[in-house]
Amino acid sequence: MRGLWDFLQDPELVARFQRRCGLFLVVGAPHAPGKEKGTAVPNGTRINGETTRGHLKARLNHQDRNCNYKHTGNGGAADRSRPQYEVMKDLLKLPRPVSPPVVKLETRVDAEYGLPSTHAMAATAIFFTLLLSAPARVQFPFEVGLLIATTLSTLVCLSRLYTGMHSVLDVVCGVLISAVLILVTFPYWEAFDRFQLTSRISPFVALSLLLFLSYTYPELDHYSTTRGDTTTILGVCAGCSVGYWVNEQLGRTFEPEGTLPVPVPPMTAPAVGRGACRFLLGVVALVGTRQIMKRLSLQILYLWYKVPKSDDNARRRKEIEVPSKFTTYTVVGLVNSILVNRAFFLLGLL
Repeated sequence: MRGLWDFLQDPELVARFQRRCGLFLVVGAPHAPGKEKGTAVPNGTRINGETTRGHLKARLNHQDRNCNYKHTGNGGAADRSRPQYEVMKDLLKLPRPVSPPVVKLETRVDAEYGLPSTHAMAATAIFFTLLLSAPARVQFPFEVGLLIATTLSTLVCLSRLYTGMHSVLDVVCGVLISAVLILVTFPYWEAFDRFQLTSRISPFVALSLLLFLSYTYPELDHYSTTRGDTTTILGVCAGCSVGYWVNEQLGRTFEPEGTLPVPVPPMTAPAVGRGACRFLLGVVALVGTRQIMKRLSLQILYLWYKVPKSDDNARRRKEIEVPSKFTTYTVVGLVNSILVNRAFFLLGLL
């Protein structure tokens, strides 16, 4: 098992996949006369061949032959998709693939860890949860749905290798963890939905529990964006959960007409137009809500803690970052689940 673990964590696996996709490292330093530029780093270790090894610290450029994308940097991090897995990352503290040999296409932060890949977990959870829950509401060939879910989740997983953000081990563990969670929780989905939509204490549980989890995120010896990203996710979850409960109490659940499961509606020009209008209206409403709430919450917290507005680092403080992000994205979730859906109904876009 130890050998398999080390093999899957080897950054050379990621580098080989990148090279198969046409992504190669290019040395930023001047190359020696008579040698092709981009074939060796300063200490002589080859980076374009299949035998690259070693954790080098030379400053490198990279070029994507498929899109002519260029960048300079040494590390990076990916976006978040599930809060509990962010906690797992900061507890396990396994590093991301090193560069070289891996090419880094994302460099948002260098202080985050890699295992598990939250993109792989989110893709697996979202597509297969939809696949398993959709047959009760919509008629479609299950085999086609399985093919689509597998293809989309696989593409997301491979994208994490292509961008150099995760090792094969990170991706495999992410997929397996989501698969186990889906299998364990599947029998209780209906019970959870009933509690979330009908229980009187559902809004209080959602808000208090998720706010508590935001404040109790593991403390690190350095600043990392994972706490803020996790709070963002929890805030959206809290807002949407309360919003769904409110819709249920008001009888505005937007259920499809007819006996479930209903046939898949035809893909007509008017249907595509309504979908485009919903997308544009939703983007405007949610981005506007985010901007207003973010500025308002920060101003109130800066005033409360007597922090100068010019201090950009103040928003990293726990007592400012957590309530600001949680409030902002809870309101975003509420607007999304209540007001935007109501606007769709009034405008005839559903």
